[in-house]
Amino acid sequence: MSGHSKWSTIKRQKGVADIKRGQTFTKLANAITIAVKLGNSGDPESNPRLRMVMEDAKAVNMPKENVGRAIDRGLGKLPGQSLEEMIYEGFGPGKVAFLVEGVTDNKLRILQEIKNFFERNGGNLAGQGSVAYMFDRVGEIRVRSKGGNAEEEMLELIDLGAKDVEDYLVNSIQMYLVYTESPELNTMSNKITQAGYGVESQELVFKPNALVSINDPETAKKVLDFTGKLEELDDVQKVYANFEILT
Repeated sequence: MSGHSKWSTIKRQKGVADIKRGQTFTKLANAITIAVKLGNSGDPESNPRLRMVMEDAKAVNMPKENVGRAIDRGLGKLPGQSLEEMIYEGFGPGKVAFLVEGVTDNKLRILQEIKNFFERNGGNLAGQGSVAYMFDRVGEIRVRSKGGNAEEEMLELIDLGAKDVEDYLVNSIQMYLVYTESPELNTMSNKITQAGYGVESQELVFKPNALVSINDPETAKKVLDFTGKLEELDDVQKVYANFEILT
């Protein structure tokens, strides 16, 4: 069972508060539109990606009217520029690798914005393929403990077919991140539910296959600040990095 960066734990401990700070209604609306467009459906029951974003929207009390417009836009019912999903690669402080998912109606704008951000904050934007090989596309399922022994539950999740399991705490509640092969995401989620665990979310993510260990407190602060500020950019949806803080 691999270790995980403390950033993952910090982000999940912040929970809804993190969403409120980092995800504006505009970001969520864009995420809904893209989910509808890529899933060819405005029905969250048949579109897992849309269902996940709808849960985020509900958590921050996003108005139903906003959600409805975003779905209609994804279905092509509303006029306006089309949104596109983009992925950018680069290196930040401490030679940490970053994958950035963005949603935009202006590719030139987001490219310049992200390029400027990296250069101003001690990093550099890299070419396609420079970073992607350091990450695997996998399914990630956030799971709530049944209340048993953490080690035994992690072994049980592995026995169910999980590729990897990481544990963390949220408000003293034992939680797990369960990783599986992308095509097995829904199947694995159903197995976990049937075994008596609570599944809080499921999504496809980029998981680092090689971590950069950071031992210096000053470098750790720079990396965390860089990651947080990058996530706050208007057109950025998700940020993946391969650092592990050991200080």
